[in-house]
Amino acid sequence: MSLVLRNLQRVIPIKRALLRKKIETVRSILGVQNFDVGIICVDNKDIQRINRTYREKNIPTDVLSFPFHENLRAGEIPQPDFPDDYNLGDIFLGVEFIFQQCKEDEGYYDVLAMYQKERQVLEELGRRTGTRLQPLSSGLF
Repeated sequence: MSLVLRNLQRVIPIKRALLRKKIETVRSILGVQNFDVGIICVDNKDIQRINRTYREKNIPTDVLSFPFHENLRAGEIPQPDFPDDYNLGDIFLGVEFIFQQCKEDEGYYDVLAMYQKERQVLEELGRRTGTRLQPLSSGLF
């Protein structure tokens, strides 16, 4: 199914082909390549506005997701009955915020594609691509 990748910001240059390839790898690892998903890249100002509107938090953040299917637990994959329901929803990436949080030894595009996933996905991506990544949120929770 389709991956829609939109870059609505101009603060951080985005190499769309590289980011798309990383996201497609993640979709494969997770077994959700048959689902539509929208990835929207925004700057701090826009992610802060969206965060304020939907979460009542007036600060920029890394990722905001808007799932297509309701009542799913974290990590649960939908089991749709109809072809039109093969949709994961939209993910807004605060690329400016993520870029500011990147550690010096991490690749920005690797981090951007993987920011919201757990160590398991990072390890599998590393095995397939030869990169070594840690969740940006490690040590925060």
